[in-house]
Amino acid sequence: MTKGNINVSVENIFPLIKKFLYSDHEIFLRELISNATDATLKLKHLTSIGEAKVEYGNPKLEVKIDKEQKTLRIIDQGIGMTGEEVEKYINQVAFSGAEEFLEKYKDTAKDSGIIGHFGLGFYSAFMVAEKVEILTKSYKDEPAVRWICDGSPEFTLEETDKIERGTEIILHIADDSVEFLEETKIRELLLKYNKFMPVPIKFGTKTHTLPLPEDAPEDAVAETEEVDNIINNPTPAWTIAPSELNNEDYMKFYHELYPMQFEEPLFHIHLNVDYPFNLTGVLFFPKLSNNLNIEKDKIQLYQNQVFVTDEVKGIVPDFLMLLRGVIDSPDIPLNVSRSYLQADGAVKKISSYITKKVGDKMTSLINENREDYEQKWNDIKVVIEYGIVTEEKFAEKADKFTLYPTTDGKYFLWDELVEKIKPSQTDKDNKLVILYATNADEQHSYIQSAKEKGYEVLLLDTPITPHVIQKLETSKENTSFARVDADHINNLIKKDEPVISKLNETEKESLKKNVEEAIKDSKFTVQLEDLDSNDAPFTITQPEFMRRMKEMQATGGGGMFGMGGFPEMYNLVVNSNSDLSNQILKTENEEQKESLIKYALDLAKLSQNLLKGKDLTDFIQRSYKQLEK
Repeated sequence: MTKGNINVSVENIFPLIKKFLYSDHEIFLRELISNATDATLKLKHLTSIGEAKVEYGNPKLEVKIDKEQKTLRIIDQGIGMTGEEVEKYINQVAFSGAEEFLEKYKDTAKDSGIIGHFGLGFYSAFMVAEKVEILTKSYKDEPAVRWICDGSPEFTLEETDKIERGTEIILHIADDSVEFLEETKIRELLLKYNKFMPVPIKFGTKTHTLPLPEDAPEDAVAETEEVDNIINNPTPAWTIAPSELNNEDYMKFYHELYPMQFEEPLFHIHLNVDYPFNLTGVLFFPKLSNNLNIEKDKIQLYQNQVFVTDEVKGIVPDFLMLLRGVIDSPDIPLNVSRSYLQADGAVKKISSYITKKVGDKMTSLINENREDYEQKWNDIKVVIEYGIVTEEKFAEKADKFTLYPTTDGKYFLWDELVEKIKPSQTDKDNKLVILYATNADEQHSYIQSAKEKGYEVLLLDTPITPHVIQKLETSKENTSFARVDADHINNLIKKDEPVISKLNETEKESLKKNVEEAIKDSKFTVQLEDLDSNDAPFTITQPEFMRRMKEMQATGGGGMFGMGGFPEMYNLVVNSNSDLSNQILKTENEEQKESLIKYALDLAKLSQNLLKGKDLTDFIQRSYKQLEK
C-alpha cells in the first residue's frame, strides 16, 4: 500500500475546488459519466486497432445509489487504469493544473469552471463527496488498485481484488449534498445531461412483460421479467446517416427531445458537416404562426453527445432561435466549465453554415411541393421574415422561398408578384406600389376599394411586418409598400387621369372649414379629394410613415430617430364630389350641419374600428333615435 500527499502547496485544495470550480454542483455527474464514456470508447478504439487484446463486448455504464451507506457509484467496463496511471493522472497531472490555476485566479475564479480544461472532471466529485474511492482494473494484465482520498491532500493507493475490467468511482456523499442520494434527482440529471450518451447507462431495473404465445388461452397471464433500465438512447437521430432514417424516425426523436410537446413539427433539417469544422444535428420547424415566444423547448447544444446548454445564442443565428432540435459539435469553443460560449471565428462559420442549410432546405421544399409549402407558410413565415430582417446572406437568397400571400388566398414569390402587378400598380412616376393589409376584417372596406380597381392586396400580418417592408423597400429598386388604409386608393397609386370636380375653390374652402370646426379634433387632418361620387363621403386614413414608425417601435427598432412615443394621427379624407359634401354646404342650420358632419365622422371611425367607449355608446343611441323619427 502506498500512502502519500498529492503534490500541492495550496493549503487544502478541496475547499477551493468546491468554491471555484463550478457554481452548479450537479455538474459532477455529467463529468464523471463523460469520463466513464471516454474510458469505454477508448477501449473500443484500442480493440479495433488490435492494441488491446481483450473482447470489447457490449459494455455499459451503471449508476447505483445506496442510501444507507450514503454512496453513489459510477461503474464502467472501459479501459481501466494501472496503479502507475492512477499515480500519474489522478495525483499529479490534474492537481498540478488545478493548483496553478487556483493560485493564479483564486480571487476571481468563482465561475470560471476549470474542471473540463485541466482534465479535472474526476475532481468535481469533491463538490458533493466527503470521501472518494476509485476501484480500477486496467485492460492490461496488471493488478487492480484502490485509491482513497478524504478531501485532504492525503491519499492511499493499494492493490485490491477487483476482477472485472474497468473503473468504479464511489462517492461518499457529504451531509450538505444528500439530495444526490435521491433516485428522482439522479434520474433527472441523467436525463438532462446524459440522455444521448453513446454508451448505454443502466440505472436500476424495470419490469418487462413478455409476449404471450399465439396459442395461449384467453385467461393466460403474461409473464414478466426484470431487465436493466437503460436510461439513455446511445444512437440518437443526429448520429445516424439521413439515408437510414425516415420521417417517422425523426418524429419519434422530436418527441424524445420534447416529451411534453404533443404537436408534430412541420419538417426537419439534418445537419452534417466535417469541414472546416465538425457539426451534426437535427433542427425542427414547429408550428409557430405569429408566435415569437422562444423561452420554451429551445435548441439543445451537445458536445460529443453530452448535453451542454440550451442557451445557443451566437451559434444559432437569432432568427433560428425559434426552431427546436439539437446541435452537436466538438469544435464549439466553450469556456472550461462548458457553461458559456466563447466567441471566435469558428462560431461565426457554424452560424453561417446553419443559415445556409436552412435556406437550402426552404428552396428544396418549395420546389418539391409548392402546394404543401403554401399550406405551411403561415406557420413558418415568422422565422423567414425574421431572417430577412436580421441576416443579410439569408435575405439575399430569400426570394427563392419567401411567399407573399394575398387577401384572396393566392401566394406569390417575389418575381411572380412583380410580374402580376407591374402593369396595373405602377404609378405615374413609374414606381411600383405594393398594397398590403395587416387585418383583412378590419381593413375590409379599403381592400374592396383596391380590388374594384383591379389591384392585388397582400396580407402581411406578422409582428415584424413593418421591419420586413422597410428592408424590402431598401433592397428592391423603385418599389414602395402602402397599407390600403394609408390614404384613399387614388392617392396610394397615383395615375395620370383627369380629375373632375363638382365644387369650385370657394365651395371647397367653405366645406373644409365646416368640417374642421365641427370635429375640433387635433388628431385629424382634413383633406379634400375630388373622388368618384360613389366613393365614401368620409374616409379615415393613417399616414404610412407615422403608422409604420409606431409599429416598428412597438416591436423594437423604431427608435432609430431617437423619437419617443408617436402621437395618434389620422387623415380625414372628405370626398368633395359626394352628395354628402353638397348637403353639408346647403345646410344652413349650424346645429344640423354639425350633427351631419359628426355622424359621418362616426361612421368613418366605425369602419376603421376607432369608435369605442362612450363615443360608440352615444353613436348607437343617436342612431336609434334616427330610426324613431
